[in-house]
Amino acid sequence: MARMTDAEAEAYRRPVLDILGKDDPLDVQASEAGAWRELIDRADGDVRIRPSAGEWSVLECLGHMTDSELVTSARYRWVLAEDEPSLQGWDQEAWAARFDHAHDDPATLLDLLAALRHANVALWQRTPAADRGRAGIHAERGPESFDLLFRLQAGHGRLHRAQAERALAEVHRSR
Repeated sequence: MARMTDAEAEAYRRPVLDILGKDDPLDVQASEAGAWRELIDRADGDVRIRPSAGEWSVLECLGHMTDSELVTSARYRWVLAEDEPSLQGWDQEAWAARFDHAHDDPATLLDLLAALRHANVALWQRTPAADRGRAGIHAERGPESFDLLFRLQAGHGRLHRAQAERALAEVHRSR
């Protein structure tokens, strides 16, 4: 994974942060597992259906967010525990292919996402504001603080939940 220029890193971050807007990332993250649970319930028998070739199903979007929360959980802790640790990038397409979330149990993914998210929200709440500025060095994007990582994860969750909503709408429209 090659290191991005500062402009490339900003171009990656900007849409993710824009979808968060001025909303409190704590509130967004605290409510996300419930929003996913509602979406999975609403998708029901359509949860595994891809809207088109190459697009993720609702369940695959949830699987990606669960993977992301797992990776981000480790990044938060490295940043808080170590001085400017290296933060490994990850290939989401390789993870999606290897872990084949289309065949996962939705309840298991939801439980894992909810548990990780609960622990990460609690970590954020107990971390002093000054420590939220601690940073790690992302392999691709360069320095990223706990604060930035937390805001990115809130926007990332919104981005992929919206993707899952679109996938479900498209599946229903195609009937």
